[in-house]
Amino acid sequence: MIAYTSQELVSSSEFAKKFGSYLSQLKLNVVEKIAILKNNHIEAVLVPKDDYEKMKRAWELQEHREIYEVVKKREETPLNEYVSFDDMAKRLDIDVEKL
Repeated sequence: MIAYTSQELVSSSEFAKKFGSYLSQLKLNVVEKIAILKNNHIEAVLVPKDDYEKMKRAWELQEHREIYEVVKKREETPLNEYVSFDDMAKRLDIDVEKL
């Protein structure tokens, strides 16, 4: 669970009124993030653009690692049978001519 300081928690109405001020706090590194509250529950977290881009790259890297692991696992699994495209289409009741 992420911890927030009292400076990082702001109601949605307060955030709307003082958007520029909160944006400046992020840009100047006064705060690391701003959690926006609605009905006393965190609804969104605002972070600097550079931090968001790092998180997005990390997420994509993790996704690539997971795909790699699936591929490696499948490579290690012997094929019991070969099924042609046409045979698979027939099994799934797909009319290849309509594709």
